[in-house]
Amino acid sequence: MFPEVKAAGHTTRSTPRPHIVYQFKVDKDGSGVAYSIEKRYSEFLALHSELGIKEFSLPPKRLLVTTFLPWAWADDALITERKAGLANYLANLLKVPQYRHNPAVQAFIGPSLESLSRPPLEFELEDALPSTLSRKTAEDLLELAAATASGPIAAAYYPTWATETNPPSKIDYSKFDILFVAFGIPNSSNGITLDAGTPTMLRTLVAGAKSSGKGTKIVLSVGGWTGSGLFHQIAGSSSNRSKFVANLAALVSEYNLDGASATVPWALSHFNQGIDLDWEYPNSAGSGNPYGSSDSANFLTLLKALRASLGPSKIISATTTDLPWLGSNGSPLKDVSAYANELTMNYDINGSSWSAAPGPNAPLSNACGTSSQPSYTAKAAFKQWTAAGAPASKLLLGLPLYGYVYHSSKTTLAEFAEPTESVDDPLSVPAEPANEKEGQIRGSNRRIAIPEDAEPAADSGEPVEIELPEAAVLPDGLIEPQPEVKMEPEPQTNEEDVSVETTANLSKWWGQAIPFNSLVASGALVKNSSGSYVAGPGYTLVQDQCSDTPFLYSKTQTTVVCYDDTHSLADKAAYALSSGMAGCFTWSLDQDDGVTLQNAIRQALGKST
Repeated sequence: MFPEVKAAGHTTRSTPRPHIVYQFKVDKDGSGVAYSIEKRYSEFLALHSELGIKEFSLPPKRLLVTTFLPWAWADDALITERKAGLANYLANLLKVPQYRHNPAVQAFIGPSLESLSRPPLEFELEDALPSTLSRKTAEDLLELAAATASGPIAAAYYPTWATETNPPSKIDYSKFDILFVAFGIPNSSNGITLDAGTPTMLRTLVAGAKSSGKGTKIVLSVGGWTGSGLFHQIAGSSSNRSKFVANLAALVSEYNLDGASATVPWALSHFNQGIDLDWEYPNSAGSGNPYGSSDSANFLTLLKALRASLGPSKIISATTTDLPWLGSNGSPLKDVSAYANELTMNYDINGSSWSAAPGPNAPLSNACGTSSQPSYTAKAAFKQWTAAGAPASKLLLGLPLYGYVYHSSKTTLAEFAEPTESVDDPLSVPAEPANEKEGQIRGSNRRIAIPEDAEPAADSGEPVEIELPEAAVLPDGLIEPQPEVKMEPEPQTNEEDVSVETTANLSKWWGQAIPFNSLVASGALVKNSSGSYVAGPGYTLVQDQCSDTPFLYSKTQTTVVCYDDTHSLADKAAYALSSGMAGCFTWSLDQDDGVTLQNAIRQALGKST
């Protein structure tokens, strides 16, 4: 006998927004013994897509139309059509042996009431009650659905100090799905302080993005390495959280932003514009900030309040290090599934102002097995966050468009000396730091803010003296040097006559971060006629196989530059794509050589350039 399916009714649930759940009686073997299951229309859509069914179809998508009529009578018409259509679909599915015995189908019709009764983690427009959505909300969600179908995200941070060299009018919006404007700074009134020119810039940027027709979303990033000092205070009080959320929501509305970012990312592809919260970091000192054991729990409460205020169509993201935030016990959280979209910063793993010897800024992996900090690579970060419950599809991988300049005679790379963490437990905690300042350094993947006046003059090839923010100025002598990594291919030395050509003098960059375009402008790195970047006169270019990153060295200049180029960035972007991540973001667009690096990233993500 054939299985039987009967529509038994429907119900509605209110979390995260009002939606419909359909009820069915399923007799799997025609024995007369039936049990109840509850399913949303979106779950049928997912199953249909997974099985690739061609023989029969689902009831049509009625909400995803160009005109949306939020009238109550539409609820009854939709429910009646779907109830009968879904029951018929499921009955037909169970009549075909290859589908009936498929594990996905067996799981779908299983009577696990606990899993069936849980509300969806994300709101799906096709599950909505038409009468509960305004035309504006529906249009926003429709726009979001279209953006989601566009594929991986290629995003970038846009620092407010870069507007003179990279004004909104010069941005090629076709290269960026999201621009994170950095930064708004939390203040003691539970509000957000913007630089003097930022309000005008935001309006111009939003207008430019919308008029471009490229679908670029503009998100305000709040906090940052030196701007996270008040997050502990704000998140720790219900009153402070409420005021902060209200001020963020008002800011999003005033400037017509697509979202806000606390520099903690998650499922960005499912939202419109919004806020990025960049708390560096919950329950960790970061740049000498106040912190406490309840930070991570309070942060989750803050994010939930922000989502409730902004609604489902705005981006809410948060920035992280390679390891999940620390919980109340001081260990990395083992379950982060309740948080928001996440942006994982895999850079500043080594730096010339705190590492004893040259090391990769943003390693893809620990390919040689010799790293003293194996938890701090792109591949390790992915493993650690997904092991803690973060969906891969809600993670963006951070990529640096800058490097670090070392005063060193080394010709190979060594790793940042740090007590080795257990390889068996990716969420293990590093040994206690030797002192408080070293603790502030460890794992702090800082986005270094390079002011526009750090750019070298095009005619001189030399950088000017600059003052970097505290993030880049760290005490020396904290770290014991490590053995050098010896595995690399034959170095590529520029064949020009170095006695005739002038060797770039990067001594003023020693101990500092250098933007990729400044490295090119200095002459230490040269773009040849084929579009590839090669070593400038007097420098040797080496590809470090252990980290999959390049570095330059000059023995005569006693200089080593660890950086990323088109190849290393493309490899990391390709890894993000193959791992099912949502995409990549860069720090920061003003440090690119035009859009050369962004194009390499986009191409690796399978996007147009």
